[in-house]
Amino acid sequence: MPDTIISASILNSDLSDLRGTASKVDGSGAEWLHFDVMDGEFVDNITFGSSVLAAVKPHSRAFMDVHLMVMHPQKQVKLFADAGAQMITFHAESDCDPKEVIEMIHGCGCRAGIAVKPKTPVSGIVPYITDADMVLVMTVEPGYGGQGFIPETLDKIRDVRRMAPEKDIEVDGGMNRETSKLVREAGANVIVAGTFLFRAEDMGAAVSGLRA
Repeated sequence: MPDTIISASILNSDLSDLRGTASKVDGSGAEWLHFDVMDGEFVDNITFGSSVLAAVKPHSRAFMDVHLMVMHPQKQVKLFADAGAQMITFHAESDCDPKEVIEMIHGCGCRAGIAVKPKTPVSGIVPYITDADMVLVMTVEPGYGGQGFIPETLDKIRDVRRMAPEKDIEVDGGMNRETSKLVREAGANVIVAGTFLFRAEDMGAAVSGLRA
């Protein structure tokens, strides 16, 4: 299984100090910086666009990990790629042809991920797993930070790991020391955390705790 990677979600950071957030994440040992993009249509909430990533990137050494919780990801791919994204993940439930979006992401020079909500069967993404570089299993309902982990998603992680033993499997939602251990045992290796990291007194210790 691939090595464990920690992706710090800026959704739960101090958005008035993006440069400070980038510096804090760089010093914590987290390898990726995670951007939860919401459009008010695919989910109720609205967060930020590609200009935020473009503003953060010059101040960060992290790998730029974009999660598009949007209805029409094909409209956003080039914008985020041009802003400096390195991984772009979109939802299987969105209004698009997943194969075309994966090709579009690759054509922009980025790695491509495909995401599923907690209630979406893994069978729905089987045709796209080979072409995607990563599968994101949502461990909460998308749309808001700070939600509780849904234990039933562990079986979904196990199913994806059996189908894709060498691919990155990302999880997003409700991550802390205990739930990180559960999802890693199930087969996940990319751990997205926001609230747990940014509310910690020592982010470096919190990052280490997610790996422990």
